Amino acid sequence: MNKTIYVDWGGHNIKLTWLPSFFITDSQKVTSVHGYCFHEGKILLSYIKDRGYNFPGGHVEKGETPEQAFIREALEEGYVTGEICYLGAIEVSHEENPHFDPDGKYPVIGYQAFYRMDVTECRPFLREYEASTRIWVEPKEIPYVMDDHELALSVLKEALKKTDPLKSATVAKKSF
Repeated sequence: MNKTIYVDWGGHNIKLTWLPSFFITDSQKVTSVHGYCFHEGKILLSYIKDRGYNFPGGHVEKGETPEQAFIREALEEGYVTGEICYLGAIEVSHEENPHFDPDGKYPVIGYQAFYRMDVTECRPFLREYEASTRIWVEPKEIPYVMDDHELALSVLKEALKKTDPLKSATVAKKSF
């Protein structure tokens, strides 16, 4: 179900709408990628300066697809790799933002793409990028640890609906 909120980002009134399973037809309108990384029933949060504990994510670099960008961000911020699936997008609308700069780096309407990663490799945490530490949190504890807008919890609910394909394969093997 779509959900809309308004946030103040640096004095700018921004309208955010969670669009589960929304297919983004123009990847150039994807301004950032984010996702929940699952491993052994827990979720990865990384501590990022000026963001606190949060899920991995960041901007799409030139020449990257959104999927490649998320895989890179998960590796840089959490030192994990794995299988990903697309969850949906948050539409970021500046239509009601009186301070919007039409010549700036963001479109009037852009998208944050969201993914779920089922971690297959957890590497040593080397602190080579912007994350200073990582923690693994039970899903029910996320609202008490992560400081983000309420749509982050809507995305989490969507991520929890998806099953770990590796676990599903194991369960299927045991059933036969």
